[in-house]
Amino acid sequence: MTFQNILIVRTDRIGDVVLTTPAIKALRRAYQTARISVLVTPQTYDLVDGNPYVDEILVDDRQGRHKDLFGFVQLTRDIRLKKFDLVIIFHTKRRYNLACYTAGIPYRLGYKNNKFGSLLTHPLKDERHLGTKHEAQYCLQVLKAIGIESNDLDIFVPSHKNAEEWVAKWMKENNLRSNEIIVIHPGSSDAAKCWPAAQFASLMDRLAECYTLKIVLIGSQETKPVAAQILQQARLGSRFLDLTGKTSLGETVSLLRHARLLISNDSGPVHVAAGVGTHVISLFLRNQPGINIERWKPLGPNSYVLPKSQAVSGELLSISVESVLELTEQIFRRDNQYEIF
Repeated sequence: MTFQNILIVRTDRIGDVVLTTPAIKALRRAYQTARISVLVTPQTYDLVDGNPYVDEILVDDRQGRHKDLFGFVQLTRDIRLKKFDLVIIFHTKRRYNLACYTAGIPYRLGYKNNKFGSLLTHPLKDERHLGTKHEAQYCLQVLKAIGIESNDLDIFVPSHKNAEEWVAKWMKENNLRSNEIIVIHPGSSDAAKCWPAAQFASLMDRLAECYTLKIVLIGSQETKPVAAQILQQARLGSRFLDLTGKTSLGETVSLLRHARLLISNDSGPVHVAAGVGTHVISLFLRNQPGINIERWKPLGPNSYVLPKSQAVSGELLSISVESVLELTEQIFRRDNQYEIF
């Protein structure tokens, strides 16, 4: 099969977009002369802008141009005008199955489901809910339907000049250099994935006592209440820097690029940190099929996962502050970075 104008649809969250990048790379290698476009939301634009395997980025702006029914019609028109001959829909929503069908894309590849999956020309059985593979592997598996085989799980997260300039200015203002910060991300899209605020507060106090590295909180606007709670409960709260709700996604990417370590709930930033090569500890509090470690752990040699531990009675115990501290020490020792402690 030969395609010259390809659309990839990935309009969900940060981690999902990052974990699609191995598939984007594999697609480019298979179709070196094709035009490859990616449809994302405004919130994840910075994760694709600068990807060397992408020619164009389309944005589904559901708060603006593509809002409501008229906006959906406009989205369909925007897609139709591009004259794509293949669309690969990774985000299974009625909106995109219908839009790509209405736009007349002749080869529509995605998952067979009850979300207008019948409108696809090549629907695939959806086994992601089983969680037997990593999300990045599931993305690559979709490509097998068009004859592309790849086991390359290297993810890619671009940096942006203006974001790097912002980080350089911020570090100078706070008398910091690259690699002198530990970043803490206490937020998540699901409360069930969140380590308690009191645990984060205790951890940050202990880290400040053990290391001379600066502790920095990050997160979206929605993370600000829990960040405030953490700072209020921490004994050394006045020593920590709070950037929750104050950085764009591009600035967060650059901040993580210059961090020594990220400690975070299971959420998008762990995949961003993995993508820029920063050490990351992902606190994994769930293990049900489909939302398990096997499917959603951060990739790469600098990525670590701390799950709930199994008690003798079979009950799952929460992650302890001590276990996070021990893993942090192991990471720093392995990386021969004791010189500034």
